[in-house]
Amino acid sequence: MSAGGVGTPKSLPSSGPKSLQDMPHPLAGPSSEDVVGGELTPSPDLQLPRSFADKDLSLPNGGTPAGTSSPASSSSLLNRLQLDDDLDGETRDLFVTVDDPKKHVCTMETYITYRVTTKTSRIEFDLPEYSVRRRYQDFDWLRNKLEESQPTHLIPPLPEKFVVKGVVDRFSEEFVETRRKALDKFLKRIADHPVLSFNEHFNVFLTAKDLNAYKKQGMALLSKVGESVKYVTGGYKLRSRPLEFAAMGDYLDTFALKLGTIDRIAQRIIKEEVEYLVELREYGPVYSTWGGLEMELEEPLEGVSACIGNCCTALEDLTDDMTEDFLPVLREYILYSESMKNVLKKRDQVQGEYEAKLEAVALKKEERPKVPADVEKCQDRVECFNADLKADMERWQNNKRQDFRQLLMGMADKNIQYYEKCLTAWESIIPLLQEKQEAK
Repeated sequence: MSAGGVGTPKSLPSSGPKSLQDMPHPLAGPSSEDVVGGELTPSPDLQLPRSFADKDLSLPNGGTPAGTSSPASSSSLLNRLQLDDDLDGETRDLFVTVDDPKKHVCTMETYITYRVTTKTSRIEFDLPEYSVRRRYQDFDWLRNKLEESQPTHLIPPLPEKFVVKGVVDRFSEEFVETRRKALDKFLKRIADHPVLSFNEHFNVFLTAKDLNAYKKQGMALLSKVGESVKYVTGGYKLRSRPLEFAAMGDYLDTFALKLGTIDRIAQRIIKEEVEYLVELREYGPVYSTWGGLEMELEEPLEGVSACIGNCCTALEDLTDDMTEDFLPVLREYILYSESMKNVLKKRDQVQGEYEAKLEAVALKKEERPKVPADVEKCQDRVECFNADLKADMERWQNNKRQDFRQLLMGMADKNIQYYEKCLTAWESIIPLLQEKQEAK
């Protein structure tokens, strides 16, 4: 997306006629007050179980230890991080990519489709490679089916469907590319999940040439756990969450709050940068016009004008990077935390049902009341929720650490590039000014 819509959005190929200071951040490194006896302790407002507290609240490799050599640049650090993360691909057997967005213009509607390419060696697939086209509502259908059939698992979020008309052109190349990246990440996260990647609805989404025909069949291949959770009305009241899940809920609330604050401030910064960019673009040509009237100063004034032009280009690149790379990750993880809280609520409902049924059995006057089968099944569902939720939380934390390491390192790298370009631009006019001074 061009800075604040300064430029005209490009069109796609068509197939038809057409106060933060007091707020500790969960990603921040520990302060000196948090280090006790050489061990890291969580922030007082964000106490987590030891199973994941110590390793979740700080980013590894936050600095270079004394006595070690630093990389030549932040770019080399970023490349090293990406290389380390890509090593996991050696054990994968399912690869999915989303690319080639196309605009379709029909009588009733205009929409975008994306090519979804799958390469796999799994025996569940009849072929080693598939290529199908899907639109946003197909991705939305897949996510709903995964939530129905895998209620105990965290389903990755989709980018928001609706945009404000007149503010964002949902058919512009910049918007579609941002959405394509988000949809690609959505499918990759599912493909990397040890349970979701084997879901039959996911298989059909990746392979079916006519997905609408499959939808019309009304297939609801829910697991037994899915069926039982689907009909929980929420009428059971949970006495109290176990400490581990209570801490998890508190963490998610705090995490979403702080990311939301960062997102709002980042958007204000981008807005101010766009306004500054408009001023710079008016500011630079003034020196060029002035140079046409001052023959002796023409060359240095033209140099200043060119310098400001180069700074404009550098600022536009930085703003684009913030808009296209930084903000989408923040919003994805805000949505991710909401998804995790929804799974946590479902878990609470099942535990509440189990407690109510267990209490009903205990109230019976029999000396040794036999535990009914439905109570045992309810207990199994609670245990299933507990195990799956903890496993998905651990996986989510690992992904979050990797994503934010790359995001923050990339942001540092882009800012360094921006200031280096501006420095180079301003340094380039110094010889011109010195020549004029020596000529006198």
